[in-house]
Amino acid sequence: MGALKLAGPAAAQTAAQTAAGGAAAASPDGLPRNSGPQTGRWRPPHRLGLGGQPLSNGFGKVVSDAQAIATVDAAWNAGIRLYDTSPWYTLGRGERRMGTVLSSKPRDEFVISTKIGRILEPDPELGLRRVANWADAPPFRHRFDYTADGTRRSIEDSLQRLGLSRLDIVFVHDLSPSTSDIGDWREQFEIARQGAFPALARMKEEGIIKAWGLGVNDPEPILEALKVSQPDLFLAATQYSLIDHDKAMDGIVPALEQAGASIMVGAPLNGGFLAGKERFNYGQSIPQAMLDKRRRMLNVARNHNVDLRVAALHFLNASPVVSCLVPGASHPEQPVQNAEAFRTTIPAQFWAELRQEGLIHERAAVPA
Repeated sequence: MGALKLAGPAAAQTAAQTAAGGAAAASPDGLPRNSGPQTGRWRPPHRLGLGGQPLSNGFGKVVSDAQAIATVDAAWNAGIRLYDTSPWYTLGRGERRMGTVLSSKPRDEFVISTKIGRILEPDPELGLRRVANWADAPPFRHRFDYTADGTRRSIEDSLQRLGLSRLDIVFVHDLSPSTSDIGDWREQFEIARQGAFPALARMKEEGIIKAWGLGVNDPEPILEALKVSQPDLFLAATQYSLIDHDKAMDGIVPALEQAGASIMVGAPLNGGFLAGKERFNYGQSIPQAMLDKRRRMLNVARNHNVDLRVAALHFLNASPVVSCLVPGASHPEQPVQNAEAFRTTIPAQFWAELRQEGLIHERAAVPA
């Protein structure tokens, strides 16, 4: 296997130059950015991204190549410059779709994150089929591999699918107790601690990537990784949102604050639940407590003429431990709506009433 090499301007990036960004600020186009002095661990410059799960045939719903590509194009035209994908997203389809658009864009103008942890291997006996949450998955099998060699191979494979010469962020994916087919996640975590973690740390030191971390749906691996390594940031899906953040406020939030690390928030709308979909996160059912809480939040939103979807994005952007939001999209209008959300003002009285009604944690940050 050939060695990964630095490409273009990435060679100029050193560990000192890729330290964490400072406070949130608005860019001239109205989209939020990380600004201020470069201190602590690396943060992406852009605070709004595009998550690649839905446009990869996620939630068991087929999205055409044309629609997926139009969605990425729409995000670009709306000013969004951070894109998240994964080999796991319909077994490579997600990376290929994003790469179709991004490979023709100026490389220094966007941030791309992908993931390691599963190796894809072709199987001529397979056809298009449903795999886990993915519709029409191509003829590949997958296996978990959190070793150093597996990490390097996964990155090289991702670069091929994306049509890019370098990555910005690499997440160790689904190293988590809720990953149903992983077996003993702690055994796999130990493999990653000795393999993927130091391999990614070396790649960062060499300037091959700018940052690394874990992409997980549970707090346990985040807390454990902060104890044993120096990850920059985490892609934390379904763990911190407007409607569901109490556990995080007493768990990962203080740990992240102490470490100087941050989270990119995946599924910031809880799988579309806060945008009105009858779906919560990635599950098959909606907890009654969440239905009741959404109803109460909608009542407060109506009192102040606020769109709850817009409020959910503003809430996350206010948190100092959040470095980016990556809402997914499968239709071109969705990333445009997400960008427009940050050109909207929400009255302070709305947040005050949510707090008064006990609908947000007493210590949770809200927009000024």
